Amino acid sequence: MSERIAIVGVGRMGANMARRLKETGHDITAVYDARPESAEALAKELGCANPLKLAEVTALADVIITVVTDDKAMEKVFATQGDSLLTGAKGRVFINCATVSPSTHVEIEKRASKVKAGSLEACMASSINQARAGTLNLMVGGKTEVFEKVKPLLVKLSDEGKLLRHIGKAGQAAQVKALVNMVMNINTAGLAEGLGLGQALGLDLKTLMEVFSQTGANSRVLVTDGEDMVNRDHACFFSGAHAAKDSGIAYELGKQAKLELPLAKAALGQFRKMVKLGLGDLDKSGVAELTFKGRGPKVKKAKK
Repeated sequence: MSERIAIVGVGRMGANMARRLKETGHDITAVYDARPESAEALAKELGCANPLKLAEVTALADVIITVVTDDKAMEKVFATQGDSLLTGAKGRVFINCATVSPSTHVEIEKRASKVKAGSLEACMASSINQARAGTLNLMVGGKTEVFEKVKPLLVKLSDEGKLLRHIGKAGQAAQVKALVNMVMNINTAGLAEGLGLGQALGLDLKTLMEVFSQTGANSRVLVTDGEDMVNRDHACFFSGAHAAKDSGIAYELGKQAKLELPLAKAALGQFRKMVKLGLGDLDKSGVAELTFKGRGPKVKKAKK
């Protein structure tokens, strides 16, 4: 492809997407991060620029992929005043991969349209290893013509397109992603309770997980998080803080739809508790620290 590509937000996901695209013959011209040292290190690795201004990123690219943390960060990089990716953005295409509120994706598309740029949301239902391997499950929202324009690039990130779906208009892919993470987080919190109770009852947890895997208790989360919960290996692939954020997005969608979501509310409470107790940087499997006896941070009792 002839497009010049820039990546904004080069944490573990963004950096591995950049590496994957470089390996598949794409021209990575710039990387940017709120932490300049992260962008500088990756720029040296990939042999590209690491501008300190967002407008300079846009000037160096035809397609800009953003992988930022939350709604606030999205609003900042697409600001309507001051330094912004929207400066000089005519003809560019933005592919926004962050899990943020659907309404934010809709707003960013409007802002991009005003400066005659294209915008897509490309929500990722995968983790760091998949970003590196180019096997991301991508759910895309936005105009069909914009999607078709950058589809060859997205194919290289999604197992040659096998895991690529155009969901619909702006905001709809983000809605699907919110529901994916809502159900995943409910399953994660439920598994932590099941294994925690199993431990408290003195059951063999290896046997318990085998039974789970062969019955209605099975889930993808059992495969990804079960052993980590038992072994207390919470090396971060998807943090408790991100689980709290994403569960919050889904719960707000439920409120807007006037639906009661008691399980989503309970899971949201658990992940917010992780954050409150200083465990938010652990992988979401760390929610087991709240359910296994003898685990978790020690809470000091107030003096009488």
